[in-house]
Amino acid sequence: MDDSALVRRLVSTVLSADPDIEVVGTATDGNEAIARVDDLRPDAVTLDIEMPGLDGLGALAGIRARHPRLPVIMFSTLTEKGASQTLEALTLGASDYVTKPSNTGSIAESMTSVRQQLVPKIKALTGMRRMVATTVTVPAARVVPATTRPQVLLIGCSTGGPDALSSVLAALPADLSVPVLVVQHMPAVFTTIFAARLDRVSPLRVREAATGDVLRPGEVLVAPGDHHLRIQRSASGEVRAVLDQGDQVNFCRPAVDVLLSSAAQVYRGNAVVLILTGMGQDGMEGCRTLHDLGASIVVQDESTSVVWGMPGAVAGAGLADRVLPLGHIAADLTAMLKG
Repeated sequence: MDDSALVRRLVSTVLSADPDIEVVGTATDGNEAIARVDDLRPDAVTLDIEMPGLDGLGALAGIRARHPRLPVIMFSTLTEKGASQTLEALTLGASDYVTKPSNTGSIAESMTSVRQQLVPKIKALTGMRRMVATTVTVPAARVVPATTRPQVLLIGCSTGGPDALSSVLAALPADLSVPVLVVQHMPAVFTTIFAARLDRVSPLRVREAATGDVLRPGEVLVAPGDHHLRIQRSASGEVRAVLDQGDQVNFCRPAVDVLLSSAAQVYRGNAVVLILTGMGQDGMEGCRTLHDLGASIVVQDESTSVVWGMPGAVAGAGLADRVLPLGHIAADLTAMLKG
């Protein structure tokens, strides 16, 4: 659904080229979008934000009222305004988003960008609706040294993460005794606005990380888009954030595994890791390293995850100490971090 004929044609061409996807219809404005969804009953919807008449946010509200579980992927511009609107859409119930190709590339480049971003998300989101329940065996409680006390909370998330992360951070206590580091798969510009939104809903102080930031209890640092977030201990003993634009890891930058690997060097097993909803398996190897050092690993359960990729990978590898529904996570973390 897009008011641009060029964008409709581009997206339809890319999706129709995949043998697993059929484009059953298009729409040019919000009201037509709602009507077409009612008539065609698709498995997924792509929805532009800026459309004449009823815009994408209005269309999203109308679609959600009639089809609360239908995957809706927002098609967003990579601008400050586009980022703000997209995060608002996620708050209103959008499942995920992709960014529109810039106007500077060729049609072929634009099609490649759409294919790489959109096709995996459609498959993940629609596959989730038909997935059979998976049984995961949580390992028996491990015996860790009595001196082990969590010194940091590390959080990784992707698809569905903004809403899940907001829920968790809003419920943590203002006097949290450890710093919090977050990697949410999200592009530059988006993370700046996202961190500001989290700061408004959480009793903790939340900001986008910058190189040299000192980790402090009760403060949350969010990895900036297109930068890996690592941590290092200085000669004076302070732990500081370090950003870089090294190679993508798990096709991501920022990557959860990069943060977790650096945290393992600084904190060893004195850490708690939370893996929330997301596609892929970014974070699994970092969880393995920290798990072996004695850190506690918590993952969001399948029923409350938008996509049980990242948390499911950790749980399936036998690395999760707890597999919890979203609504129980903050209280559990609070108890763990109090030692």
